[in-house]
Amino acid sequence: MEKGINSCIKERFHLPQVDVMTYSPLALAYIGDGIYDLIIRTIVVGQGNTKASKLHLATSRLVKAHAQSEMIRLLEPELTEMERDIYRRGRNAKSPTMAKNATMTDYRRATGFEALMGYLYLTDQMDRIYTLVELALTGSEKTGQQGMCE
Repeated sequence: MEKGINSCIKERFHLPQVDVMTYSPLALAYIGDGIYDLIIRTIVVGQGNTKASKLHLATSRLVKAHAQSEMIRLLEPELTEMERDIYRRGRNAKSPTMAKNATMTDYRRATGFEALMGYLYLTDQMDRIYTLVELALTGSEKTGQQGMCE
């Protein structure tokens, strides 16, 4: 089995092995936000070289709380029981802050989505992240949600 980026980073920087289930949902969301953002930025840049402002606009449409809330709504039927549990833990976590321009419902659902991304990343399940992101992106196109470069 090929090592995931998380395992390579831990090995390279001599980080200890930690049981991912001991992380708080907000810690999972923190790392999940970063990995999801990186995936979306990679997709957007991969669609062609353009002005940074256009790249930022295309990316921000997909990483904002409302977009993530809609994505998890589309993905929920596809999640395993463990993934649903991780999502619920993240969604129900009491965060001291809230995203601007987001409803409380969207923000909580987005936090759950990010927690799921963080869990999958920390457990070296990058293929599962790619599958879920791909399903969410194609599902949002089918339901009339804005695409990446509109």
